[in-house]
Amino acid sequence: MNKQIILIASFFGLTAVILGAFGAHGLEGKISDYHLDTWKTANQYHFYHTFALLFLSTFSRAKNASIRVSFIAFTIGILLFSGSLYLLSVRSLIGLEGFAWLGPVTPLGGLCFMVGWVGLFVAAVRNRS
Repeated sequence: MNKQIILIASFFGLTAVILGAFGAHGLEGKISDYHLDTWKTANQYHFYHTFALLFLSTFSRAKNASIRVSFIAFTIGILLFSGSLYLLSVRSLIGLEGFAWLGPVTPLGGLCFMVGWVGLFVAAVRNRS
């Protein structure tokens, strides 16, 4: 599982850098300041939880179920929380104005982040080293 976590984290790290650069250089002047701030929030949480995934890889040798839960929760959280905020930020540019369901997706991603942190806490408590 260690390799799987590192591979996913590497992919998310790469996409976070690309999307951060795109937000800073490609979206300025094309979307409102409010939506640009939303993009930045998505990117920050994308990075935070990419680093959390990398940290999880240090625990993964324990083959702890809590680590697996954290891995899945952080991965889904990045996709739902950051992904929905990225889309909400640019929906007027890409023709998704009618996609009102994107708003409620964001808190589900946030809930996944919380589950991931609880899983990491439980894994640390159970770790014998």
